[in-house]
Amino acid sequence: MTGMQRETLFEIEQVVFSYDQKNLALNGVSLEIFAGERLAILGSNGSGKSTLLKLMDGLYFAQQGEIRYRGTRLTSELLNQENFAFGFRRAVSLVFQDSDVQLFSPSVWDEVAFAPLQLDLAPAEVEARVAEALGGLNITTLRDRAPHRLSGGEKKKVAIASVLSLRPEIWLLDEPTAGLDPRSQSWLIDFIQERWRQGNTIVTATHDLDVLDDIADRVIVFNEMHRVEAMGTVAEILSDEELLVRCNLAHRHRHYHFDDVVHEHHHLHQGEHQHTHLE
Repeated sequence: MTGMQRETLFEIEQVVFSYDQKNLALNGVSLEIFAGERLAILGSNGSGKSTLLKLMDGLYFAQQGEIRYRGTRLTSELLNQENFAFGFRRAVSLVFQDSDVQLFSPSVWDEVAFAPLQLDLAPAEVEARVAEALGGLNITTLRDRAPHRLSGGEKKKVAIASVLSLRPEIWLLDEPTAGLDPRSQSWLIDFIQERWRQGNTIVTATHDLDVLDDIADRVIVFNEMHRVEAMGTVAEILSDEELLVRCNLAHRHRHYHFDDVVHEHHHLHQGEHQHTHLE
């Protein structure tokens, strides 16, 4: 998109949110999200990144500040208006970290059909969308199974299929690789890349540094004060070891050797540890 005007999908300005009126989950967060980008919201557990996705999906609303979607402020009143809600829910979809929270229907087919049925589509169209989603994720054989009896990786695929049947433009993914075995994680990364190549916008909340290169071009880092600490490319963020340590995304170990030299290592949660020796 270099040299081109990018469409702004979300404008988030000084957003404050608390679940219990005591402990802030978001503390003056401001950022923009652009159409067609792959963005990672990076932060340690509890930093507020999952909360931000829920606000962007209209499950909660800013208590201070505001979130605008394509220039329109998201409010509970607005999402109670059928015309707006219909278009918004078709365009924006959230895949929860815990698939058990998302899955509630008696069978996989019912689960994947639920969202299209809310769009008042013709039965043949619903059937087609369900078949397409199940086939695309290679889980057609699970269609009559109960979701709660599936493996973790299978549940994740069903949760994604239930979103895929909506054919959203914007995917909000909350810790999508959490709890997956290596094969399922590899499959999911391929899926994210394919959705992006097809023109979708991908926003992923994660604390997993290993997957950043594969799922994002731009990274926004949350600190433990529930604020935006930094923004940059994947390379810029991963090369800033002090930033990662400061935001509890990496840690230091001191090693004492027989010669009384202290080596301080930055341990990053990546494929290889990057070590800095301080003498």
